[in-house]
Amino acid sequence: MVDLWGGVRDARDGSPWEEDTLVLVYSTSKGLSAMTLAIAHSRGWLDYDERVTTYWPEFGQAGKRDVTVRQLLGHEAGLPLIDEPLDAQVLADFDRLAATIARQRPLWEPGTRHGYHGVSLGWYEGELIRRVDPSHRTLGRFFAQEVAAPLSLDVHFGLPEDVPPERIARIERVRPLKALPQLRHLPPRMVGAMLNRRSVTFRTFANPRLRNVADLDRSEYRRLEFPAGGAIGTARDIARAYSAFSGPDLPLGLTTSTLEQLVRFPVRPPRGWFDEVLKVDTAFSLGFARPLRGFRFGSSERAFGHPGAGGSFAFADPDRDVAFAYVMNRLGFHLNDDPREKSLRDALYRSL
Repeated sequence: MVDLWGGVRDARDGSPWEEDTLVLVYSTSKGLSAMTLAIAHSRGWLDYDERVTTYWPEFGQAGKRDVTVRQLLGHEAGLPLIDEPLDAQVLADFDRLAATIARQRPLWEPGTRHGYHGVSLGWYEGELIRRVDPSHRTLGRFFAQEVAAPLSLDVHFGLPEDVPPERIARIERVRPLKALPQLRHLPPRMVGAMLNRRSVTFRTFANPRLRNVADLDRSEYRRLEFPAGGAIGTARDIARAYSAFSGPDLPLGLTTSTLEQLVRFPVRPPRGWFDEVLKVDTAFSLGFARPLRGFRFGSSERAFGHPGAGGSFAFADPDRDVAFAYVMNRLGFHLNDDPREKSLRDALYRSL
């Protein structure tokens, strides 16, 4: 195992990043959330090809009756945004949140195309877990008890009250004028859509309303379960979580049939790989991102993981029994392959 840490935990006072420093990892959270559903699949509670309404009847409102779990987790359900306003208070009320997202009407016919459910996916995953788990635990509690505790991971959906502030890295705030030149690193069509407040891309990330991406690091959101983008942890322990899903040893009781589902590359959506939200080609499967086109990771298309805003990234490479994670608190401006992360990943594979 290679385990590296360094840099500054808080730019305001220059306090150093320590071995046990925790940080918000944004959408790298999605891979961790997907692990809970994989465990549910292994236990026979969930069938990826079953309709969501089998487990959650209210989900079938507004034209969603036939959406399968696989389509939902593959960002094909047409639900990248939620029209009804959300805030920290709503997100903390799981029953109210479930009723709100169940009413959402799809933006396209489910299963015909795909678009990154950048924020909404985690809430749908969370309600699915609540429905299929015999104990009706929330996704955060399920992850804590079924993934983090058995593996002794310091990774959380909803930061515990007893974690001291000096262990938390503060996401650095970037002034808009300083950020503008960095937008050249993002896909041009995505940038154009983000600047249009009426676009699906802008609206996908505009609810709950935050002043900027660093606001998700505020205390009221750190305490919430935010499955799509709010996990807080260390790179070491996120990599350990992926190692439990990459084989050959499967300490969480993951079945070989579930692992076969995770490594299987997804079927191309009927209208192609073009992402209606990110405006580039992407591939997703069962809650994970997959290697495609210019975004390659792992040894083959069997690899699965998820990047996060600012540059974090984690994945499993079952072909080499490798798990990798990188986290940071200075936000970068690359959709994938942040140079800091990519240099470490390349060094890892050169050493294998």
